[in-house]
Amino acid sequence: MARRPGAPDESVWGKSRGLDPALPPYLLIRHCLDAAAMALHLWDAYLSENQRVKIAEGLGLVGEVERARSVVGLCAGLHDIGKLSGFQFCSVHAGRYLSAELAGDRSRMIAERFGHDVAGMAVAGEVLSALGFAAEEDVRFADRLAEVIAGHHGRFHRLEESVAPAFLGGTAWARQRGAHAASVYGLLGAPQVPGVFEAPAAVLVAGVVILADWLVSQSEYLRMRQRGLEPQLADHFERSVKDAPRLLAEAGLARVGLRRKGFVEAYGLQGGPNPLQRSVLEELRGAVGEGRRGGIMLITAAPGDGKSETALEAERILSERFGTEGYAFLLPTMATSDQMYGRVAQALLRQSGEGAGLTLVHSMAWLNSAYADEQLEASDVLACEGDEVRQSGLRAEVHMRPQRWLRGSKRPLLAQFAVGTIDQALMAVLPVRHNALRLLALSGKTFIVDEAHAYDPYMQVLLGRLLNWLGAYGVPVVLLSATLPASVSDRLIKEYLQGAGHKRSLLKGRSFEAPYPGWLYVDFDGESVRESRISDARGRAQAQARSMRLEVVVEPVVRGGGGARARRAVIERVLQPVGEGEGGVALVVCNTVGDAQDTYLALRERFDSRSHEEGGMVQLLHARFPGDVREARMREVTGGLGRGGPRPVRRIVVATQVVEQSLDLDADIVISDLAPLSLLLQRAGRCWRHENHWMVHGAPGGRGRPVWAGGPRLVVFDPIACGGGVPEQWGEVYSEHLLATTSRVLAGIEGGAISIPDDVQGLVEAVHGDSPAYNWNDPGGREAKAWAAHKGKETAERSMAQLRAIPRARSVRALHDLHRLPGEEDEWEVSTRLGADSVRLLCAYVQQDGRVTLDVEGERLLPEAGLDGTMPVSSVREVMRRTVPVRADWLAGADCGSFAPPESWAEHPLLGDLRVLRQPVLSGRVQAVKVGDRTLRLDDDLGLVRK
Repeated sequence: MARRPGAPDESVWGKSRGLDPALPPYLLIRHCLDAAAMALHLWDAYLSENQRVKIAEGLGLVGEVERARSVVGLCAGLHDIGKLSGFQFCSVHAGRYLSAELAGDRSRMIAERFGHDVAGMAVAGEVLSALGFAAEEDVRFADRLAEVIAGHHGRFHRLEESVAPAFLGGTAWARQRGAHAASVYGLLGAPQVPGVFEAPAAVLVAGVVILADWLVSQSEYLRMRQRGLEPQLADHFERSVKDAPRLLAEAGLARVGLRRKGFVEAYGLQGGPNPLQRSVLEELRGAVGEGRRGGIMLITAAPGDGKSETALEAERILSERFGTEGYAFLLPTMATSDQMYGRVAQALLRQSGEGAGLTLVHSMAWLNSAYADEQLEASDVLACEGDEVRQSGLRAEVHMRPQRWLRGSKRPLLAQFAVGTIDQALMAVLPVRHNALRLLALSGKTFIVDEAHAYDPYMQVLLGRLLNWLGAYGVPVVLLSATLPASVSDRLIKEYLQGAGHKRSLLKGRSFEAPYPGWLYVDFDGESVRESRISDARGRAQAQARSMRLEVVVEPVVRGGGGARARRAVIERVLQPVGEGEGGVALVVCNTVGDAQDTYLALRERFDSRSHEEGGMVQLLHARFPGDVREARMREVTGGLGRGGPRPVRRIVVATQVVEQSLDLDADIVISDLAPLSLLLQRAGRCWRHENHWMVHGAPGGRGRPVWAGGPRLVVFDPIACGGGVPEQWGEVYSEHLLATTSRVLAGIEGGAISIPDDVQGLVEAVHGDSPAYNWNDPGGREAKAWAAHKGKETAERSMAQLRAIPRARSVRALHDLHRLPGEEDEWEVSTRLGADSVRLLCAYVQQDGRVTLDVEGERLLPEAGLDGTMPVSSVREVMRRTVPVRADWLAGADCGSFAPPESWAEHPLLGDLRVLRQPVLSGRVQAVKVGDRTLRLDDDLGLVRK
């Protein structure tokens, strides 16, 4: 039977900084009750059904949902219990209000400093014991509760970490901890704590606690409550319960029910669903069955076959069956995410109006023009002061984290519908701060991954680990790909099934092969694995509907030389019908930004001297433009080459890999540098992409293909076929083995054409499959060395991912396993892409009078932050939209101070991380800046140029 200690001392404070200094600080017991009330509302209105079920199962409370709800509320209500410690003396202002009984211990309690999160972990057992829970099973729950309390700042600690007894105070302090806990416990209805608290469930509960804490710590809300405290705690709690829905809605996290429409109406497409889509509509529901443990689906089809809409139709069925709310649609790049965001936004608007909470999630999403400045202005989230501020005097990360999640770059993950880059999801399985919050955000949605083939071995391991956790949470998963090797899809499916509870040993002898084109659905009902596939009839119909003969022309080229086989001479010859003849649309895809810039200049010189900005027929698109320029160019390119037009009479688009995936482009001819075969097929997917649609509904403006374009054609510039090697700069992007194997496979294509979709999977397996392809008797020629280097790199990347990733869900014993490696969040932000550490570079201009400006003309000075480090959102947006992502090692040899941001930006959560390239302007001309053995210069037409 639980004991009831005395009333809490309401001189103990919980929040002080940022509140009205003329009033007493916000009381700890009030803040704890606020958090408990919010956690209850999150359970009711934010968590999806599958999350509630999994938490209840993890607490051993199957069928006792209300009791599980109260236990989650108790965890949130006790999250700050560690503030009843020496923490109370870290604020001089707030400490003045402490009662004499507690204030007398000040000198003894401040001798050593500890975080209140760790202090809370240390006293969790004591607090539960004070409530009357001291049995062996209660102790087990207390240990897990201690881990959750310790993790409410986003990082779990070892239970063995100790806190000096003096910091926790004497008897009076222990009595107050019991009194505070008893008040929370009583107002929650005195729930009985369970004897079980499994780690995966505890991770979700920790995410709920973090989110609840932040939502009730917003400055405007706290100031409002501070000015009018209710006399009785019960009245205060009742008010907190009433306030919770408003706070959740204002944060954009309230759930919205979709008004589901038919296929054509939902996606605004002319004509009905294709055979692949119709198969999902008619056959998937029966395949899913009645289980509640989740399932994983793989959709395979050629580029342009409507996989995205197919996935959204599958989501409709899967969410209904498994109780998820909304979906996360994840892609490999910011460019593809930006375009998909627009498509999904339109689909949601057609089904639910403007109430649907759709957000764009990647590192620069909030700069997208879809977001207005007023959407980004918001109240601060008041973080704890005193015990987490960095001693080095650098920016106080603790103050920035909540702001980034609730109002900044990370909030989209928490919203009901999210479109963004896969990086943001993969962070959930790296030992970063707040990975529990990422898992909470993802585990309530159907999880859709587009272009699943586009990830290197390092990212594949991280994706597999994430699927393992999602399998443990019963989250339905949909993977989309046009060129995914069977060995990779098999590994990903098995990771998911292991997370769902299937024994690894029983999976070793099985393989899961997906039809092409078609879909495969696999689930585990607790006893056996079930597989379902697209029906043979629908599969054949889809193959026939999208059948295409792609002519493949290999052009041997010499790079850097002259003559008829010089790369420049060949590309000018191939493009002559577009540039000087009948016209048409050509897409030229280069492997590096430098190659794209040089190719663009050469084609301008040959066909049209006007620049892209001047409306010339040659356009340039790559990732090394400032954000605002890149967004505008992407919009212009996709508009001209999209399904609806208007289609230009004559257009040559020179681009990099930014156009090879998920972009809805249609060219009359695609020209590409040699690349791994799967990527060549992706690039070829931009060729005649909308031909079937235009044959039925007519081409934009009534203008058909030019006469010279007798069929879809992919032209590959192959330096290996001309007796040369792989260009050195390509080696940073693609392995020599994949390029050489692709060159050999292309040379062996019968009749110079590929049948799509029939030949696709076989070609992918020939280059990217798991075949050993190594002769141990080979003395070690160039090909053997390239194979060994390629396999060695793959193995190293997978091994590095295994070392960095958190354990599989069912292997976690202590929550600290999720943070067993050292490192703060910022240090790990780039770790989803091995070897691709990046920084954002602001290209500023130094005028002759010494002023530093955002523009060459010298009219826009770099904005200065206020004394408190704040800056209007419009000014931040203006700066950030002028930044360019670059590899961090480009600046490695440079003086750090020369690239440092203005001093007033140091405390800003976004601007403080920038590097500034200060380019001198002499007589109106921008001068390059020497960085190591290279130079950098931002060119209006070419983007950032590195020579």
